[in-house]
Amino acid sequence: MAVCIRICLRSLISAEFKRKLLIPGLCNLNRKLWGAHRSYSSQVLSGKTVRIGCASGFWGDTAVSAPQLIYGGSIQFLVFDYLSEITMSLLTAAKQKSPNLGYAPDFVEVSMAPYLKDIKSKGIRVVSNAGGVNPHACAKVLQDIAKTAGCSDLNIAVITGDDIMSQKVSLAEKGIIDMDSAMTFPKTVHSMNAYLGAGPIAKALDLGADIVVTGRCVDSALVLGPLLHTFKWKHDDYDKLAAGSLAGHLVECGAQVTGGIFTDWHKVPDWDNIGFPVVECSDNGDFFVCKPPKTGGLVNRFTVAEQMLYEIGNPSCYMLPDVNCDFTDVKLQELQGHDGGAVLVFGARGHPHSNNYKVSATYADGFRTTAVAPVAGPKAAAKARKTVDAILKRCRRIFKSLKLEDFSKVETTILGTEEMYGSLARKEFEESREVVLWLAVHHQQKKALQLFAKEIAPAGTGMAPGLTNIVGGRPNVSPILKLFSFLYAMDNLKVDIHINGEFAVSYDQQQALPATDHVEGMQYPAMQVPVGGSNTYRLEQLAYTRSGDKGNSSNIGVIARNPAYLPYIQQSLTQEAVAQYFSHLFEESPNTNDRVTRFDVPGIHAFNFFLKNCLGGGGIASLRPDPQVNSRISLK
Repeated sequence: MAVCIRICLRSLISAEFKRKLLIPGLCNLNRKLWGAHRSYSSQVLSGKTVRIGCASGFWGDTAVSAPQLIYGGSIQFLVFDYLSEITMSLLTAAKQKSPNLGYAPDFVEVSMAPYLKDIKSKGIRVVSNAGGVNPHACAKVLQDIAKTAGCSDLNIAVITGDDIMSQKVSLAEKGIIDMDSAMTFPKTVHSMNAYLGAGPIAKALDLGADIVVTGRCVDSALVLGPLLHTFKWKHDDYDKLAAGSLAGHLVECGAQVTGGIFTDWHKVPDWDNIGFPVVECSDNGDFFVCKPPKTGGLVNRFTVAEQMLYEIGNPSCYMLPDVNCDFTDVKLQELQGHDGGAVLVFGARGHPHSNNYKVSATYADGFRTTAVAPVAGPKAAAKARKTVDAILKRCRRIFKSLKLEDFSKVETTILGTEEMYGSLARKEFEESREVVLWLAVHHQQKKALQLFAKEIAPAGTGMAPGLTNIVGGRPNVSPILKLFSFLYAMDNLKVDIHINGEFAVSYDQQQALPATDHVEGMQYPAMQVPVGGSNTYRLEQLAYTRSGDKGNSSNIGVIARNPAYLPYIQQSLTQEAVAQYFSHLFEESPNTNDRVTRFDVPGIHAFNFFLKNCLGGGGIASLRPDPQVNSRISLK
């Protein structure tokens, strides 16, 4: 991504500037920032190693990834990550309609059924959180498919315990509050799941499971679990646990680490056959990231660096149920001789974890619907805005006659006019002859939005000329589900492991030493900008960037293309400057001082920015056209 901040630099690209960098102070700074790379033999990793491929980054990922890794990845483990807070809500709704639903059917029907025989013959073991809110049902369907395929001797494990909906009443009575907003426990909780760690997965593999199906767990645990099983790392081998968690974090979003949504997207070949990631890990925690040969995509230091910063918040204290991770001094080294590229990763540090699980609950808060319509012709933007005003005015008059409340919230964006850039939108785009009207509304009553949905089509004949069609037809009305997060004592959670439908064992989470809630991590030494002329550059010319969402907050990583650029980026991308640039996204907290936090990540010559409460509610609660800040990777 390229965050939309313009940076004033002094003679940055000129040969004269490069010569100026050779003063002693900056030479020392560059050596510190680049770090001393290790020297490896052609084998790269020493001792015992294991290869793990990730074939899914979300529910709905491509069907070509699993066979690519099964037949071309030379892997021992195949993992699938399907779950998000939104997905858990959707699966909960599905289970309420039918007790046999509530898991990710793609895992069974698309990724497993066609390849189960070959997975067995190759000795590949599978770990997936596809179980969602009904892992037993998922395992039952897998067992039936295995029998049909002649693989009835496959051992299928199920991990349960993450679902704590049974504790809803007692939690409400205890006065639980949201860990970020301090909101009181909602009455309309829809789903409630703890993020389990890697220990139960490792235990299931120790018990002989060929396939492990979990409910909610931290995404990185899908990789750390097999590593714990393979290398028998102890619960207090914190640096190794941090390294294994980083390996999982890098591949958990699938192709995002192999060239997907990369800043230099134009340099990434063959999107249609993009390679899915493989990590090869050694017993000492070092690992490299690669992809199957003869696949598209790209693996280099910067594709890996971008994904490393994705959604991690504070990089010196990335909190997981197995370990608190410090990624600030992680080093990346490109390796030669790997088709499509490979990057060695080392330097993660770990500290004792909290003795609490994080729990994500979703709760109902009324309904939403969205109308999307192209508008063409002269003054298209003005037509779209007048159309919006007329539709809302008409609906409000209808609501009043029926004694219905007004809309709880209205979000209008005229796509094509650069409204998503806020005050930095270029005025000439107001004269565009084709735009897209985005009109999203929130109401506590479904009936009101059903009335609204019926009033969109009449605009095509009774309002401005040029409204060409309604994308998707009459808008559908759907519930709004919002996120509520809190901490839950590990001692209070019972995690069970079942093998082939039978209870096997309960897993006891190891209690940690007092958690390290605050770790300084590595920070930059004092950096001074050399004196010189003045030039202006877009951030994308100086840095790689990656954005992601965390509930209602956004995470933006910025990685210098050259460490010599760091002083300029540090000087220009202050917390205040970033808050001001994105000021149109913040709905709360008029005090800009607490909107943005900047973290140093010296190991990869980067900064990580955390923007609080800037997504209009986040996820499916947001009415915005970019609820998960994907546009933050392309704003300039």
